[in-house]
Amino acid sequence: MKAMVLRKLHDLEMSKNPLELLILPKPKPNPGEVLLKILTCGVCHTELDEIEGRTPPPTFPIIPGHQIVGIVEENGEGASLHKIGARVGVGWIFSTCGKCEFCRNGLENLCPDFQATGRDANGGYAEYTTIPEGSAIPIPDTITDAEAAPLLCAGSIGFRSLQLTGLKNGQSLGLMGFGASAHLVLKMVRHQYPASKVYVFARSPKEREFALEIGATWCGNIHEAPPEQLNSIIDTTPAWKPIKESMLFLKPGGRLVINAIRKENRDKHLFSRLDYESHLWLEKEIKSVANVTKQDIRDFLNLAASIPILPEYQEYNLEEANLALLELKNRKIKGAKVLRISTP
Repeated sequence: MKAMVLRKLHDLEMSKNPLELLILPKPKPNPGEVLLKILTCGVCHTELDEIEGRTPPPTFPIIPGHQIVGIVEENGEGASLHKIGARVGVGWIFSTCGKCEFCRNGLENLCPDFQATGRDANGGYAEYTTIPEGSAIPIPDTITDAEAAPLLCAGSIGFRSLQLTGLKNGQSLGLMGFGASAHLVLKMVRHQYPASKVYVFARSPKEREFALEIGATWCGNIHEAPPEQLNSIIDTTPAWKPIKESMLFLKPGGRLVINAIRKENRDKHLFSRLDYESHLWLEKEIKSVANVTKQDIRDFLNLAASIPILPEYQEYNLEEANLALLELKNRKIKGAKVLRISTP
């Protein structure tokens, strides 16, 4: 099979092609796993975190990619959840222990033995992959292969982030950054909380223009104060500075939800400069999002199909994965980026 492989960590400011196209043996499913023929795979900022070492793979080489849409081609021994030919999706969760207090309570995203797709095990930048059968989620028929890929991570983690804000209809929401996840959150809010105003903060004028096109109330740069203080803000950026700015823009009792696996180190000193009176006083909160649960993915896919909420996306061939990553790094974003790997 063809695969785009990461052999070592890279600095993307210096290296434009961190992934190498290789021909590898087609994998075989272990007991309890399924073999997927991959149709599409989303491109996520977390891949940049893996490549640049903020959340590095434990071993190399590794095939990245964790927004996988594929067809079940083979069941491993004992696997019976999915019929051959079923179309399923795979998110960031590759496997968990299934036994700890978090797994028992539906919070497997907090499991200490959590293994990530495309980081701790080979992912979806390839023609085939294997996955534990319980981590493969059926995809509603009304969602296409390319539309489904961003929903498995960007959409699902946006869904979890929105739930964690505790937003009520009529309350105001801010979105710091406006990439794949944030544009889906905006679409969710427009349908679920029609009386709520959404304020978007983004460095790129094109991203601000795009946000207004799909329903944002107001747009500004990350340092620009919105017309009113906000009940909640979701931060989807890789930087630290937006945390500090967000806390200034919250109402008393407001909550900032940070939707990021890792933050870049270049401006981390800014977080230590939070001023208690200006940034935290009056019961303001900061809450992080730790991945998603498999139930989040199921619930969001069903919600997206029923409304419908479908992503804006740009499609690339598998061999163009490096280009898609570089554009993501350089903020050339309108919606999500999706690798087209094969057709059913």
